[in-house]
Amino acid sequence: MYHHVKELMYTVNVGVADATFGNMLLEQFGGANGELAAAMQYSIQGLNCEDAARKDLLLDIGTEELSHLEVVGTLIRMHLKPMKKARSEAEADPLVAVAGGGGVGLLNSAGNPWTADYLKITGDLAVDLRSNIAAEARAKIVYERLINFTDDPGTKEALQFLMTREITHMRAFAAALETMDKPAFSIGTIAPTPGLVDQFYDDSTGVGESGTTDGAGTIAKRAGLQVVESPIFKGAGLDVKPHKPVPGSEKTSPADSEPVGDTTAGRERRRAS
Repeated sequence: MYHHVKELMYTVNVGVADATFGNMLLEQFGGANGELAAAMQYSIQGLNCEDAARKDLLLDIGTEELSHLEVVGTLIRMHLKPMKKARSEAEADPLVAVAGGGGVGLLNSAGNPWTADYLKITGDLAVDLRSNIAAEARAKIVYERLINFTDDPGTKEALQFLMTREITHMRAFAAALETMDKPAFSIGTIAPTPGLVDQFYDDSTGVGESGTTDGAGTIAKRAGLQVVESPIFKGAGLDVKPHKPVPGSEKTSPADSEPVGDTTAGRERRRAS
């Protein structure tokens, strides 16, 4: 149940309105990394979640994102207000000024309408939590860039608040993932092919602009991966021997989502884990 409290989560104060900046702020209202996308993504994931604790966390954060949407929307409306009377200001974005009356719309900063295609919802809790961590990181960097494009103190402070909450939510999602108590790269119920999963295919040849010949391989080795060369260059190549998928072979967690299309044997093995 939702209940609207007629008070912003963070009080917005704009000293000097800037219609052009208001248009930029639309990115965090109706854009791919904006507050509406976050609110819908986490709330729908929460509705799908079967684990009570993580369901609560997803719905709590999804609801807070709606509060953030209200803050961003108020901030945008205050910045766009000059559009209503001055043609010079309306020219900052004719679409917003003429079609939207100089108000907030479900558009991004380029005038593209909001779409549910922005949402990342798989129905697998471990996968969705990873998507959420990345979403918060993207939103944080967008807020940081917006801060750098305004000189208005009140606007900067509001954006600082919103930016900070992205990190808080990232930490919460990371904890939700970590406390599932499963291996870091365990996804789903079918284990990857042994051997092959540990191989990094070196697809680069020659000397790079930094004078390196195997930069990616150095990183891959830190992940415990074995670098293999292409047969074209007399390397062994990837281990491509056929391997039969075994449902229920991956390490899972009691908090995992119910497998989709899993076999009876796989379900029994999951219960035992």
